[in-house]
Amino acid sequence: MDEPRRWRARVVVVSDGVADGTREDRGGPAVRDALDAAGFAVEAVVVTPDGVEAVADTLLAQTAGFVGLVVTTGGTGFAPRDLTPEGTRRVLDREAPGLGEAMRLVSPLGRLSRGIAGTRGGAIVLNVPGSPKGAVECLEAVLDVVPHALALLGGDQPH
Repeated sequence: MDEPRRWRARVVVVSDGVADGTREDRGGPAVRDALDAAGFAVEAVVVTPDGVEAVADTLLAQTAGFVGLVVTTGGTGFAPRDLTPEGTRRVLDREAPGLGEAMRLVSPLGRLSRGIAGTRGGAIVLNVPGSPKGAVECLEAVLDVVPHALALLGGDQPH
């Protein structure tokens, strides 16, 4: 019997404080652990400062030729530098609003998230909050359908 496919994943931590070394990142490790537990092979965790251009440039680099899941953590709230959705929107080929909506429904504070989801090439990009609890809750709200979505994105036909 064939081994089940192990999907690839990358994590992008969006934070000025983490990027400049003044704050410890807790969201990235929490997302990595959740992806590992779900059977994803986490290939990279990268850090970028907040800002539309920084996020867009990092996502362009992380999705280039990549087939799998890219999860950003941080920058989805209402603070002036929370611009992850705007940077993400710049690089997406297509948005996947159902994923973003599902992530927002997991908790009352989820309604404050401006995170989006969509595709770029063979990658699915998800924006989750920077708090470890919120990031994992949002991720777990959609992880059950991500393998199917990645298979469809790769050209598999639904049965």
